[in-house]
Amino acid sequence: MLNIKNEIKSAFLENKTAVYISIILLLGTLIAGYVLQPYLQSIFDPVVDKLTEDVKNGVITLTFQTIFTNNILIVFRMFVLGIFFCFSGVILAYNGFFVGYYIASSQNLFRVLLYIIPHGIFEFSSCIIATASGFVLFHFLFRLVYNIAKPDFDYIELEDKFYNLTFKDKLVYSLEKNYDKLKQSLILLGVAVILMAIAGVIEVYLTVPIANFILSIFG
Repeated sequence: MLNIKNEIKSAFLENKTAVYISIILLLGTLIAGYVLQPYLQSIFDPVVDKLTEDVKNGVITLTFQTIFTNNILIVFRMFVLGIFFCFSGVILAYNGFFVGYYIASSQNLFRVLLYIIPHGIFEFSSCIIATASGFVLFHFLFRLVYNIAKPDFDYIELEDKFYNLTFKDKLVYSLEKNYDKLKQSLILLGVAVILMAIAGVIEVYLTVPIANFILSIFG
């Protein structure tokens, strides 16, 4: 158990730049979506209308299974698209703009925040970490390819310095050298999945009762 905690701690500490960039990206797009709401109507109004229509028609059901499945798919999409570096951030930025726009479009700011914050704390944290895991995955792949193209002979222990490395040799050495980055990206992904699962439970079973209770007092 202690080793797992240390691995998680190391994954965050050694990749804190990726986490910070993800935090700044989400906060920046949330604020931009809120401020630029009038200019984003043509983009997001059709999205909101379609979501509303799909919920009314039963195309989208607000059950734990559907919410959890959708959210987990977003997390894995952010991770996998890390292969293309910036695309993890694109998904996070889109969600940030959308939520900022949605909040700005609401007629009752206090009410809409009550229906977002309880599960949003975990959901946003999950998205931030998932995006960071995508960045770390890209870093791993970049270093993997780089060390195959240009092997680090200070890392590789060869008795014969004139030994001609095969592609398989280079791949094995590069994997060994950069394995920690791959492991850390998967650890961050695991944390993001756990947080998103918690967010799904709260969204389905707790958010509405909590919001309604507070509104009954202060509404």
